[in-house]
Amino acid sequence: MASKRIFFRFSNNGLLPADSWAASQLSEKRFQNGDIVSAQLWKLNNPAFHRLIHRIGQLCASNIEAFEGMDAHRVIKRIQLEGNIACEEIIGTLPKVGAVTWRIPRSIAFDSMDDGERHELASSLCRHIAKQYWPTLNAEQIEEMAESFVND
Repeated sequence: MASKRIFFRFSNNGLLPADSWAASQLSEKRFQNGDIVSAQLWKLNNPAFHRLIHRIGQLCASNIEAFEGMDAHRVIKRIQLEGNIACEEIIGTLPKVGAVTWRIPRSIAFDSMDDGERHELASSLCRHIAKQYWPTLNAEQIEEMAESFVND
């Protein structure tokens, strides 16, 4: 079972539990002052970038025929695959075929990327959409449209 992520708030005194749930999780682990612990830290995403990426998907689903009937998440995953944007590549061998490369889009879950990665993801998605689907627009125009897009 994967361990639960515990969120912290940065302060001048160090890292403090972000909320009561985080504090209870730390208490359950029985940490004591002076314990040495291991952690991987990054600043969580600005919620605006998280919303922007989903709005990009909604904008495409509502306005580009190739994405008709798809939800925002599926649109984003397809664009990630098409443009090789934030994808992991796995190379394998298939009998009678030979070497094959699979692309697996990285998760866009709120806590799976930091702000910089998410901003680059949004920009890359918009560049791909402009190049592949809306050549009369540039990436910045698509991002502006997505920021103001409201799906009724």
